Amino acid sequence: MNWMDRLNERAELMGRMLDAIGAMKNMPTGIHSNAAIRSAAVRCINCRNTEACKQWLSDHPDGATHPMKNCPNAELFNSWLED
Repeated sequence: MNWMDRLNERAELMGRMLDAIGAMKNMPTGIHSNAAIRSAAVRCINCRNTEACKQWLSDHPDGATHPMKNCPNAELFNSWLED
């Protein structure tokens, strides 16, 4: 997989995860949140749990209350749920 395909795949997975847990509507705005989102994207791009992520998303078609536990962005995404 070339880097652009990987970037697109991970962006799609991150978006699906945020939608699944309901965090997309709670994402903060502003300069500090932009940095957090960029960091989250980098963690997602470098994640080695892609297949587990895909499986988790398939297992939760109706959503979930929290992201999968071994998601490198779980702590950040959970903080968006708490706001």
